[in-house]
Amino acid sequence: MKKATFLGSALLLAFASLLSACNQTNSGPNATTTANTSPTAASSNGIPIGIALAQTSNVALLGQEGIQGAKIAEKYFNDKGGINGTPIRLVVQDTGGEEAGAINAFQTLITQNQVVGIVGPTLSQQAFSADPIAERAKVPVIGASNTAKGVPEIGDYVARVSAPVAIVAPNSIKAALKINPKIEKVAVFYAQNDAFSKSETETFQQTVKDQKLDLVTVQKFQTTDTDFQTQATNAINAKPDLIVISGLAADGGNLVRQLRELGYKGIIIGGNGFNTSNIFAVCKALCDGVLVAQAYSPEHPNEVNKVFRTTYVNQYKKEPPQFSAQAFTAVQVYVEALKALDQKSKVTAMPLPQLRTELNKQLLAGKYDTPLGEIAFTPVGDVIQKDFYVAQLKVDKDGNNGKFAFLK
Repeated sequence: MKKATFLGSALLLAFASLLSACNQTNSGPNATTTANTSPTAASSNGIPIGIALAQTSNVALLGQEGIQGAKIAEKYFNDKGGINGTPIRLVVQDTGGEEAGAINAFQTLITQNQVVGIVGPTLSQQAFSADPIAERAKVPVIGASNTAKGVPEIGDYVARVSAPVAIVAPNSIKAALKINPKIEKVAVFYAQNDAFSKSETETFQQTVKDQKLDLVTVQKFQTTDTDFQTQATNAINAKPDLIVISGLAADGGNLVRQLRELGYKGIIIGGNGFNTSNIFAVCKALCDGVLVAQAYSPEHPNEVNKVFRTTYVNQYKKEPPQFSAQAFTAVQVYVEALKALDQKSKVTAMPLPQLRTELNKQLLAGKYDTPLGEIAFTPVGDVIQKDFYVAQLKVDKDGNNGKFAFLK
């Protein structure tokens, strides 16, 4: 059994859940409005899997990429026969960027759309509020972009395919030291209102200490901030050789831009929030050279990634980003677990509560060959993954075209 660790006030979460249940509304332009009242998982439209990701707010830069990957997975696996002849059907709900949006999306997917499991939410901050709702309802959740410490420990029904920040983040600092072995002074920035960023910066700061570097300043900001002149100036005055940023794409990209405009010329590391091609539209040519540790490479050689990469490039005219690959992987885990379960007992004839419980057991027990490479799960629901990467952002001088160039 996992130990449930509900961060924040349990009473507040319970109240939010009750309030949301009493005010069920679908949110977002792609939300499904027809509830499935069947006692089984199947309907004429297929087996419903919930997608609770941000389509609006400043978090949409990340959530929309997740939806793209999930939809590619839906078509890919349905073209291969779905669940032994029964298609899957994605039910998308917009979480926005706040905890309340994630709570409402989870409530709608669970009680109205009656999904067998959920992929999401976008942010770890949202996961700590919304995942307990799924845990109480005994509905499986797979986080596709939740990397903060403690997410899988929320409950027995919570897992993730997004590698924890403690494993991924140190790789980028080590890469920076290979590029410039003379780095001594490090400045750190982080978004203090975001659980993921606070968790990630702890890892970054510990890695700085482990590498015997001098942490000269720690600057805080909000994910909603657009003006970073004060923090950037304070950091530059400390004369760092390296700057490390934990934030999201919009705020992080703007921070990079303002640091460069104020004259900082050293290496910049971006955290997991930079793992989106949408970052290029924010800081354009000033993004060039930023280092980002990643849990996905479009060049991974297995067959499923080749198909995923080709499909994504053909549809979106750019390389697939990490968040799309992780969302594809989350849907794949559900599909393969459902297929394995169906071999034992037809899932279309199974009562929904029983199916959710059996599906949760099956997905945690499986091994999967995904665009991320081979993965499995620990008993607590954390992803087991062996392949990690560091990329450097490369942007044309006019700022119109950018890519992630993977370091060897």
